[in-house]
Formats: sequence, structure tokens, C-alpha cells
Amino acid sequence: VQLQASGGGLVQAGGSLRLSCAASGRTSSSYAVGWFRQAPGKEREFVAAIRWSPSRTYYADSVKGRSTISRDNAKNTVYLQMNSLKPEDTAVYYCAEYGGTYYYSPVSTEYKNWGQGTLVTVSS
Repeated sequence: VQLQASGGGLVQAGGSLRLSCAASGRTSSSYAVGWFRQAPGKEREFVAAIRWSPSRTYYADSVKGRSTISRDNAKNTVYLQMNSLKPEDTAVYYCAEYGGTYYYSPVSTEYKNWGQGTLVTVSS
């Protein structure tokens, strides 16, 4: 599976963006995709994840209530809708396929097939 992230851009604080993660290739029923972000000088951090079967979603506390992760099976695409954006949300956002045996993980080393990243810049 190859993943490609898109949808980043420049937005004012309080605004919204929808990121997309398009997958090419065959996915399994245990497929799960995670979104991570990395700000300059900081470590990559977990944002959200979604599992196909059973259907589950997971969020980091920093985005819970402001973000929604969803999927479109027909398009093999995962979306991350982010609302009420804050300057601290500024980062490169990456999507990746979970490669572990649990439903998901917030640990980036348990993911594979990373997309190239898309930059989100939130101005104050």
C-alpha cells in the first residue's frame, strides 16, 4: 500500500482544513491508518487513527473535539477534518499504515508506508 497525503495549506486561527490520505494498493480488513504531525524542532506526534474492522477511531487529546477522522471505502481515502485550528497545530502532517497487531497505536514506529506529508500553517 502506498499512501499520499494532501490538503494542507495556510489558514487563520479558528479556521478549518480537511486533509486527505489516498491509498493505492490492496488493503486488508484489519487495515488501520494513522495521522501524525511534526512541528519544526519537535518529535513526530500522534494525531488520530482509524481502523477499518472493527470500525474504530482514536484521537490525541490535543485535537479531540476539534478533529474528525473518517474514511471513504470506495475511494480508499482517509480524511482528517480539523476545525478551530490553532497556531500550535502548525506542522507537517503525515499519514501512515498501522503495522502492528492491536487495533492501533499512538507510536509512530509501529506504522509503515508513510506518505510524503502535507504542510499545515495556522496564522494567529
